[in-house]
Amino acid sequence: METASPPCRPIFTEWKPLCRAAILETDTTVGSIKAKEAERAILARERELFYGDGTLEEKEALEDALYVMRALRDAWQHAEAA
Repeated sequence: METASPPCRPIFTEWKPLCRAAILETDTTVGSIKAKEAERAILARERELFYGDGTLEEKEALEDALYVMRALRDAWQHAEAA
């Protein structure tokens, strides 16, 4: 039985700029979209690290960033509903 092979090279190593863009966005509609994009990049990078090497610092930063993106998205959704 074969296991899934790791990706050839990291694709989503640039998750930090997406997080920054989402955090700095002032338009709730655009910010929500940017937060979702950042979440996807974070999750993709976490999958890459599952197969390869990564530092503990990056893994912790990914967890923190994912928490922040989800909190931002939830806050914007509540703001839009109000």
